[in-house]
Amino acid sequence: MKEPIILLGGGGHCKSCIDVIEQEGKYEILGITDLPDKAGQSMAGYPVIGTDDDLPELKNSCNNFLITIGHIQSPGLRVKLFELLKELGVNIPVIISPHAIVSKHAKIGSGTIVMHNAIVNTEAVVGENCILNTGALIEHESHVGAHCHISTYAILNGQCQVGSGCFIGSNTVLANNISIPENTLVAAGSVVLRTLEKSGTYIGNPLRKIR
Repeated sequence: MKEPIILLGGGGHCKSCIDVIEQEGKYEILGITDLPDKAGQSMAGYPVIGTDDDLPELKNSCNNFLITIGHIQSPGLRVKLFELLKELGVNIPVIISPHAIVSKHAKIGSGTIVMHNAIVNTEAVVGENCILNTGALIEHESHVGAHCHISTYAILNGQCQVGSGCFIGSNTVLANNISIPENTLVAAGSVVLRTLEKSGTYIGNPLRKIR
């Protein structure tokens, strides 16, 4: 029997999460929390059942919650909601697409979603509340901190270290043994061939810091 789950945030990322949850087959989506003006609407057939302010009441009927708000510029809202869920004492499960490959020797933190065709290789460690988006590759012994978004088809080669709160854009490649400081954004299509010493926004090949 499937366990009930409630999703926090009803945007485009939520639609992709719904597909992964449905295909994983472990949870039955009860509904979605969103902004007050979305009340009564639905997404992919699931109703908007309240706002984040309703979470203390909603936990009385459901113990499983997943944050389905995306992260590009900042993980701030995802972090805030994750801390709220922990305070409420609810379960924040790991969601793994049946089309993903996750080594039995890897570790995935609570609240992280591993989406279709992503690969997490042996001895990789992924922190809490992360998004490993479609086709992302986390190679052997790489570590990804909490609240990160590794975007579509990004590649982290072996033994990389990505600090918490980072966004690694689509098709970006990190060479072996690269370290990225926390709260750094690396734009889509970038190539990172050296460890980055300072947090900021980086883009390109060759890579350059723009903020």
